[in-house]
Amino acid sequence: MEAPNDKKHLTGKEGGPIDLDVAASWTKSHRDKHPDHPVSHFFGKEVLHKILAQEGCMGIRFYHGHNEKGEKHLIVVGATSDGNDQLTIAASDTIMTAHLILDQSMTCPGNPGCPNNPLTGR
Repeated sequence: MEAPNDKKHLTGKEGGPIDLDVAASWTKSHRDKHPDHPVSHFFGKEVLHKILAQEGCMGIRFYHGHNEKGEKHLIVVGATSDGNDQLTIAASDTIMTAHLILDQSMTCPGNPGCPNNPLTGR
């Protein structure tokens, strides 16, 4: 049993590959359950590299959200080894955003570059 003060740390190695058949099955299940939701969200490598290059960043965390129109969005932030999101720093009496918080992904279908493959069902 772990001591109360012991913390699990993120290493940057979390996640792993899955088989294409499994991935296709899971994305089909999502499409079947949520036919009006985007199939995918695309973020360019420049903005992802900027998040990963932030000091102390061990990986990327994705949050699900809906805007005022009810449209689904992914919010992307960096995370540190202690599991904290890289969001803000305090500067005197104000809070300033010190790290990137991403949205503005290109969703599929509906934008250029949407693929036809087993994950999209097209």
